[in-house]
Amino acid sequence: MELTHDGDGAPGAVPERGAGATVDVPRLGRLLGAPQLEWLVERVRGRLAADQPLTGPVSLARPTPAQRTAAERLLARAPGSGRSLTVRLEAVDAVLRRSGISPDGLAAAVTALTGPVTPLAQARAKEDAAWERAYAPLEALVRDRPELAAWAARVRADGLARRLGRTPDAVHTLLTGVRAALRALPADPVVSLAAFAAQVLGSAHALDDGTPQATLTLSGIRALTGFADGSGAEWRRDAWASAGLLKDELSSTVLTLNLRGTPALDRMADEGEPAVLTLRQLTRRPPFVTSRAVWVCENPAVLATAADALGPACPTLVCLQGQPSAAALALLRHLHGKGATLRYHGDFDWGGLRIAGALLQRVPWRPWRYTTADYRAALATSASKFPPSPLTGPPTWTPWDPGLAAALAEAGVRVEEERELDLLLSDLRGRP
Repeated sequence: MELTHDGDGAPGAVPERGAGATVDVPRLGRLLGAPQLEWLVERVRGRLAADQPLTGPVSLARPTPAQRTAAERLLARAPGSGRSLTVRLEAVDAVLRRSGISPDGLAAAVTALTGPVTPLAQARAKEDAAWERAYAPLEALVRDRPELAAWAARVRADGLARRLGRTPDAVHTLLTGVRAALRALPADPVVSLAAFAAQVLGSAHALDDGTPQATLTLSGIRALTGFADGSGAEWRRDAWASAGLLKDELSSTVLTLNLRGTPALDRMADEGEPAVLTLRQLTRRPPFVTSRAVWVCENPAVLATAADALGPACPTLVCLQGQPSAAALALLRHLHGKGATLRYHGDFDWGGLRIAGALLQRVPWRPWRYTTADYRAALATSASKFPPSPLTGPPTWTPWDPGLAAALAEAGVRVEEERELDLLLSDLRGRP
């Protein structure tokens, strides 16, 4: 076994980094660099990284015969014959110093053999500093928009940006874009989402669905505008629209009857014909409001019947056609903002109540025959004309009338809006 030093000028001896002594790398490689001793070298590197002393035993469970032989060659003695292999680090250090292979001992030898070791505390401090720099754009955003402080704190606390970006550099880039977008919102005048992304973020696709940029920006928009939580394509489109960004100006529509305020609408109202308005029309040229009260229904059959029965005499009526679209929300917010009172009626079932609740979160309205008393009256009337239709789907709550949800749950029967047509038409006839 070669454990003697060949002299200070031994061929292949190189200075160990950061020290004046030399490490005989070729001999060190033969002695400590064998694959059978990788486990030992890794244990030493682990202790160096953890800033622990290189003393005491290290053990390897179930060693191979080759690993035992390598340890015996290193220490010039048998390391034992138990089921595990144990080596004392002081003994290895002494061999390296005494042989002259590494006069500064085990730490210098492992560093020369495998490269510098970064202490874990130093690595953690460096990583923490990198993450702190990554969130700098978020802090700058809060200085620009203090109303986003609580949202920014949640983004840091729940790790959303970190999960989306994964690395400090990627998160910094992501948050830089989010800051630029949220500083410019709400957009006034309204603009298409793609045009806004191209102008502010340099790419028309920067805010496409599913991108980290869109996810975080949309989260910030909710905090900025108070838009209700939700999911799905329709919800995302409406959420963007709440900040003046039109994801799709033409496919989102709302059905109206006798809404006035533009030349085209006035002509349709004079004829008592329904009109379909796009989100583009509503955001670019919202109608001038002349109605003090606006009636809102859920189903197109109600509006169609009102047009047939009342024509131009029908007061302003807006139909949601199910879940309120971005266009419907834009119109109702506009009407409410101009002083109109909104009166709403929908299906007496869990889906209808859920639509009504979602609308109430976004724009105020008053019930139009849509209370507990109205439901009980509808049950009594419907029972004599139609067979009962059982409720389906998960229950919901009714903040405008808490007793309504309880009444539906108790009766277990749904009443569709179309069954109330005669009653609804009588209301529309009696009010200009």
